[in-house]
Amino acid sequence: MLLAWPVWLVLAAVFDLARRKQRLPTVRLLAFALCWAWIELGGVVASAVLFAIGRGRNLESHFRLQRSWAGSLMTALRATVGIRIRVENPEVLTPGPVIVFSRHASLADSLVSAWAVGNVARLRPRYVLKRELMADPCLDIVGHRLPNHFLDRGSNNQSEELRGVAALGHGLGAADVAVIFPEGTRTNPAKREKILGSMRERSPERATRLERLQHLLPPKPAGAIALLDAAPHADVVIAGHTGFDGLDTFGGMLRKLENGAGEARMWFVRIPRSDVPTEGIIEWLDQRWLELDRAVAERIGESENQRREETR
Repeated sequence: MLLAWPVWLVLAAVFDLARRKQRLPTVRLLAFALCWAWIELGGVVASAVLFAIGRGRNLESHFRLQRSWAGSLMTALRATVGIRIRVENPEVLTPGPVIVFSRHASLADSLVSAWAVGNVARLRPRYVLKRELMADPCLDIVGHRLPNHFLDRGSNNQSEELRGVAALGHGLGAADVAVIFPEGTRTNPAKREKILGSMRERSPERATRLERLQHLLPPKPAGAIALLDAAPHADVVIAGHTGFDGLDTFGGMLRKLENGAGEARMWFVRIPRSDVPTEGIIEWLDQRWLELDRAVAERIGESENQRREETR
């Protein structure tokens, strides 16, 4: 990719300018792809060195490597794509142990979550990740050396998958965070309507409660409950963000860049464990998700008003 970069650069620039895209969104994405490739190569080499010197099982070394990887990717994202990311209140995450239920809107927000938790808050995150992410070399190698669980969403053995999720909650300390994305997949309106349609047949009362969602998908409670049961003393943190909506596809990324990447915001709401019920947990989670949906709508409105003011 590096050797062919001059050719890619010219072709991408011609493609963008022919479509009158003065912000050169294709050039920007290709530039990020080149940075990503070098960062991945660096991460794989570093993980090989750790293995060679006998530190292949050293958790602290791999958490440092993960922070370096996430920080480098965030720097590349800002330099190429131009998106600015503001973490409003990272202090809410400390002290641990905490369980984070995070919104999932795009291909980028998992990275931003790792950066916010690991680099900004300086905590050690444990993630529930989909198995498809093992296609990323660093996530595959380093992710398996750290206490993460790669979830097989198509598995017929749900109980085994839930045991893997629950294992992340065991032994959480003051510097540890277990992170799960209860929606299970990146959100968009079509997915939301499909999930609600299926829910209306299985659980009409819950579907009625959640049909007010505008930006989030209905949460899947099984993994969240498994983590809560495994870590009975951990507080809960709800993680929200805006600025990544529509970035769930390559076309969505191009459209976002055509209009300017702008600013992304991430924030956290901490809930003491004493306020988390032991019964009715599904309804409790639904209510937290409805609150998060309203908070997302408010911040999107604020960003749109600010953008209109800036263009006047």
